[in-house]
Amino acid sequence: MAKIDFGGIAEDVITRSEFTMEKARDVLKNETIAILGYGVQGPAQGLNLRDNGFNVIVGQSKAFKRDWDRALNDGWVEGKNLFDIEDAVKRGTIIQMLVSDAAQRAIWPTVSKLLKEGDALYFSHGFSIVYKDQTGVIPPANVDVIMVAPKGSGLSVRRNFLNGVGINSSYAVQQDYTGRATERTLAIGIGVGSGYLFPTTFQQEVYSDLTGERGTLMGCLAGMLEAQYDVLRANGHSPSEAFNESVEELTQSLIRLVDENGMDWMYANCSATAQRGALDWKPKFKAAVLPLFKELYESVKSGKETQRVLSYCGAPDYQTTLAAELSEIKNSEMWRAGAAVRSLRPHEAAKAVTASTKGVSGRAGN
Repeated sequence: MAKIDFGGIAEDVITRSEFTMEKARDVLKNETIAILGYGVQGPAQGLNLRDNGFNVIVGQSKAFKRDWDRALNDGWVEGKNLFDIEDAVKRGTIIQMLVSDAAQRAIWPTVSKLLKEGDALYFSHGFSIVYKDQTGVIPPANVDVIMVAPKGSGLSVRRNFLNGVGINSSYAVQQDYTGRATERTLAIGIGVGSGYLFPTTFQQEVYSDLTGERGTLMGCLAGMLEAQYDVLRANGHSPSEAFNESVEELTQSLIRLVDENGMDWMYANCSATAQRGALDWKPKFKAAVLPLFKELYESVKSGKETQRVLSYCGAPDYQTTLAAELSEIKNSEMWRAGAAVRSLRPHEAAKAVTASTKGVSGRAGN
């Protein structure tokens, strides 16, 4: 492990130079990794592991035609490395539970009765294990229970891999039956393309993850952007101006400077007027949202958020309801303005011109 100073606090992390891909392949050379679920994380982790030379199969119910067809389109072959859930569990030695949290509760009775002594039960989220009283997911004592949690969406995990960079992941061992649980975990973490791995526990991962998703990463971000957009529109600013000032400048410029070298770096590379205003208003925003974040964390810790997820996402009409909610966001004025702004970005406009030229010449096909 490498000791890294994180803001004055030393933490242990695992880097690719310490735990190499060659070592990972050696650790897992006799393993069959069964990816259960081909929805969000399944495709990314499965394809990355396959591309890195590991023995991988996919377990996916045909009842979910979109996901089954996606697996076929990604080159998985029915009967060879694509099976239903039951067959995949029977064939696998590392069982990756990558269906949604609500679906994990639904398939657990099937998975649990097919687990073999010495198997590793793998998660990318602490949800089902930490909230076992609500999910019913209680592993038997004769398997390893491990986790690698990439800090990004499946799409980002795959894109980063294809671009030759990793996405950071946390890892944890909940139960070490074989004595090999830690090396299995690290090998999988390297295999799925992690930039580096940092230790956590199932509980700490789920508390931080649920808070982050509902907070700055998604819920807070979306609400904050909408609030500023609405204020600008209410004061006579055009949709284009309101969107550019609320979203486009953040995603296309400022957040990239934060990524490059930190928040102070971003501030230092903005105008003096922007710096002064940001520094003055930062504590006011923190004071406004801090109580909300405390409320959010307690809601996660108490299990209220889990109850909401299982109730909502386990409903028979979940996909229909979700589609309606997402459509409402997509069709709002703000995000319709966003679609127009994105179409005018130089690289998008160039693609449109190229496509138009091909159409005129009659050579739009391959």
